[in-house]
Amino acid sequence: MKNIDESYVIKKYDEGLSTIVLAKELGTYPKKIERILKKNGTQLRSRSESQKLAIKNGRAKHPTEGTVRSEEEKLRISMGVEKAWQDMDPKAREEFSEAAKERWDNIPADKKREMQEKAGRALRMAALEGSKQEKFLKKKLEEMGIEVVMHKKGLIQGNFEIDLLLPELNTIIEVDGPQHFLPVFGEDKLAEVIKMDSIKNGLLIAKGFCVIRVKYLSKHCSLSIQRKLWESVSEQVEKVSNRFPPKNKRLIELEIK
Repeated sequence: MKNIDESYVIKKYDEGLSTIVLAKELGTYPKKIERILKKNGTQLRSRSESQKLAIKNGRAKHPTEGTVRSEEEKLRISMGVEKAWQDMDPKAREEFSEAAKERWDNIPADKKREMQEKAGRALRMAALEGSKQEKFLKKKLEEMGIEVVMHKKGLIQGNFEIDLLLPELNTIIEVDGPQHFLPVFGEDKLAEVIKMDSIKNGLLIAKGFCVIRVKYLSKHCSLSIQRKLWESVSEQVEKVSNRFPPKNKRLIELEIK
């Protein structure tokens, strides 16, 4: 087998050629190309990254391009994925999680920073425009003919903003993302958030509001999760609409996972 110019392999891989394309061009095997890249400290692309690059460069077609699915089909797929995860053997689930952690550990530091900054921007944008869950609930409630005000300020003392206000029902819906129960921004910040959430609950209830607080544990907002969210919230909204609860029962806590 002829000698392979390793600098050429690295250059072309960095330009976007896959190990398969390089192997064909150089008359060798993809594994040989991978060994050359690893030996020279080049981070190999994941399967997902390789597929995206191949689609971008026109070497492959998107697997679902042109496919139109009905809402029922989308829901079935979503529920199937969720069920597969729930039914997964604990050992297999742990191995899956460990593999994901390993992939994260192998991501270059600058790429991690970029991803974390993007996540931070998404959180700030959600704070300004509303999260997917808030927008989803607002849309569904309005379809029921219920007035909804998003991100209302000045309702209670302090610099508090209300996720969703249902003025006709004197009801508040708060959708708590991970920063409300996980140390996303550190333990001190989490303790402060928990304290402020508790104060917010107390002030709202004291002013006569019913508070439906949703602890959103899911990492995604799939159709099946949306269905769970809506079923849980709409059930409580209907109960409040039919009979406003006494003061000691005006904090309704839900979990979505």
